[in-house]
Amino acid sequence: MTNAALHVARTGLDAQNTKMRVIANNLANVNTTAFKRDRADFETLAYQQMVAAGANSDAENKFATGLNLGSGVAMQGTSKINTQGTLQQTGNALDMAIEGSGFFQVQRPDGTIAYTRAGNFSTTAEGTVVTSDGLPLIPQITVPQGATGITIGNDGTVTATLQGQTEPTQLGQVELASFMNAAGLQPIGGNLLTESAASGAPQVGVAGLDGRGVIRSGNLETSNVNVVEELVDMIETQRAYEVNSKMIKATDEMLQYVNQQL
Repeated sequence: MTNAALHVARTGLDAQNTKMRVIANNLANVNTTAFKRDRADFETLAYQQMVAAGANSDAENKFATGLNLGSGVAMQGTSKINTQGTLQQTGNALDMAIEGSGFFQVQRPDGTIAYTRAGNFSTTAEGTVVTSDGLPLIPQITVPQGATGITIGNDGTVTATLQGQTEPTQLGQVELASFMNAAGLQPIGGNLLTESAASGAPQVGVAGLDGRGVIRSGNLETSNVNVVEELVDMIETQRAYEVNSKMIKATDEMLQYVNQQL
């Protein structure tokens, strides 16, 4: 039994160590544009059934609860908490924040589509609207040289005043993608997510329609990490780690006593 207790405590150490890594990543990205915090989810490992509930205890009675011994805990997975971050005004027309659900689409170097909430876009020398890493926005939008008064409507319509003209000209429209299970998207770094079997296929369309959020030009969405909550989680995780460590020490002392006295 003491050997089993060592194993159970070890699984606790592993689980809390992994949770601490999740918390550390949340805190590291507290100032990352549109970052969504991760939550560590746990599950119990297999139980050893010593006595089945309802089994006969004698000729006339049955056990009411049974006897089941757990074998520890494991990290079940991490869940993205897709709550809305605060909108921070920047005054830059190409900075876009999504108020509500939805994701911007960008094209990766291999031609595949990735999704992001980070709307800190800019233009290349050719006028193509791209992310800070140079990935073009999809549908692709090009701002002609010398264009002024660029505006982006809540539905994603991009307009600008071209040279020699007085009336604004529509340059394109920013579309948003929504998913049945946005928490199932696969994070790949660089503020990007990719479609997975769990997320379902993207539903692409105009912002503000079919449950998609609206676009706020001149704003950026901040991280939804709450530093105070993360610090509290960190302290709880640290205490849980210490308790499991003490359990290993106590079990070791019990084994040492048995070896010396018996």
